[in-house]
Amino acid sequence: MQQPSHSSRRQFLGLAGGAAALGALPTVIVRPAEATPAMLASAIQSVTGGAAVRIGKVKLDIPPLVENGNTVPMTVSVAHPMAPEDHVRSIHIFNEKNPQPNIGNFHLGPQNGRAQVSTRIRLADSQKIVAIAKLSDGTFWSASVDVVVTLAACTEELI
Repeated sequence: MQQPSHSSRRQFLGLAGGAAALGALPTVIVRPAEATPAMLASAIQSVTGGAAVRIGKVKLDIPPLVENGNTVPMTVSVAHPMAPEDHVRSIHIFNEKNPQPNIGNFHLGPQNGRAQVSTRIRLADSQKIVAIAKLSDGTFWSASVDVVVTLAACTEELI
């Protein structure tokens, strides 16, 4: 005579724990590894709200040729007064080949004295860098530079 098979309490707790662990795993969202010019345009559109962006007033100081893209120095300055009634409100920096093209947002006010920011960025490949400044009157001004990276970021030579 066969005994009926009964689940033990241990088996039940093991299955319940395994199901709970699987439910607690984070969901991974895979983004495209390569950015497109449309992604850059979309990121700029989200900052400007569709307003016209004029060329001028913004100076983007970044080396046009860099040997190593791990740390690339960059300075953005805007030739505009910083008076309480007329000043630069923000500076936004974008790059062309990053899946998240908006790489920096700097919010300024008249108390800053001058509209200038300096930072270092990482560039894995040759690409266009765009800086956009929003003025207190609601206008947007921009500058862009094509940067050539001769040695890709994150690569090291072994001696």
